[in-house]
Amino acid sequence: MVDKSNLAIVATDLDGQHADDAGAPLVSAIIPCLNEERTLGICIRKALDVFSKRGIKGEVVVGDNGSTDRSVEIAESLGARVVHQRVKGYGAAISAAAEAARGKYLVMADADDSYDWSSLGDFIDALEGGAELVMGDRFAGGIEPGAMPPLHRYLGNPALSTIARWLHHSPIHDFHCGMRGFTRDAFRQMGARSPGMEFASEMVINAHRAGLVIREVPIKLYPDKRGRPPHLRSFRDGWRHLRLIVAHAPNTMYLIPGATLLVSGIAGLAVLAAGPVRIGGWYFGIHFVALSAMATLIGLSAILFGMLAKVAIAIYHPGHGGRVVPWLMRGRPLEWLVFSGGMLAVAGFVADVLLALHWIFIGGPMEQSVHLTFVITTACVAGMSMVLSGFVLKLLLDNLDDRRAF
Repeated sequence: MVDKSNLAIVATDLDGQHADDAGAPLVSAIIPCLNEERTLGICIRKALDVFSKRGIKGEVVVGDNGSTDRSVEIAESLGARVVHQRVKGYGAAISAAAEAARGKYLVMADADDSYDWSSLGDFIDALEGGAELVMGDRFAGGIEPGAMPPLHRYLGNPALSTIARWLHHSPIHDFHCGMRGFTRDAFRQMGARSPGMEFASEMVINAHRAGLVIREVPIKLYPDKRGRPPHLRSFRDGWRHLRLIVAHAPNTMYLIPGATLLVSGIAGLAVLAAGPVRIGGWYFGIHFVALSAMATLIGLSAILFGMLAKVAIAIYHPGHGGRVVPWLMRGRPLEWLVFSGGMLAVAGFVADVLLALHWIFIGGPMEQSVHLTFVITTACVAGMSMVLSGFVLKLLLDNLDDRRAF
């Protein structure tokens, strides 16, 4: 039998849970749960056994997501604290349990016994060694036959982890491992808020943004023992991970490609505005003007959307705006975008009118001015895009300023 005398009293709500941190446990084992009666007890016993063998004060906190089986009863009978989370989702259950946890270190893993809670000590050692986030690495530790579907093992996880490493400059090998540990302060700094499976990706992305010390430990993945299909849905949850990974990378997805396209497009328009040119035997005509116009508009749009994304991220994760958001807040981006965009649009419109008047009163073919028409039309569209995005940017900056005021 495991000595449970050092565990906190069972609680099923959050009222008063942080009222007395005296004698708080060193480690909180966080277990999300939705109808896991077959395996939840196994996981809880393993965690308690680690606490007992290491002689440390620990607790098990179960984030229950509306179980209708005996999961809650089993958890309470073993001395775990149960936190009920009405909002559905893996991330919501983890967040509720983590918020309720009183330990200095928090270690999370699933309730299906696919992650061996007996390896909890490896995460504790890494956290006590100075790490603020400790990630399990299933590919380094080994994946048992039948533990992971081939689609996930050879395509889904490697592809998503590779994309995440590239977009967020992360060295993490197994971006989506479900067993990980972190300090309570690190959990607050990460500020992950996604309710679904993408919560796992958001944690790592925000940990990098916050500059946390991250370590990896090899762990083994075993076939789950629930005897029913998992809650994970391959394509739905894979898409949720991918869209979050992409949306949270404005530098790589928007600003850098946008600046490259904008500079290239403007250069092309400047060279071809007066008409076709030949360079080293190559003919550059109307098609390249159209391509340059497209590059200019897409590049400008990407930069504008990138700035909006930066501010939107900073609204939900204060301090994660990099150097762009403080620069925008110090300046007057609305006035600058409205003035410069308005001038650009007006100049393009006036030039268009002058070309039309020239054709009406003087006549002659318009083919000679078609290159210039592309340039000034691009200027009109670009200018109006700047004006309109300026007002949206102002709304987001005001929202961010209001949140920081409170």
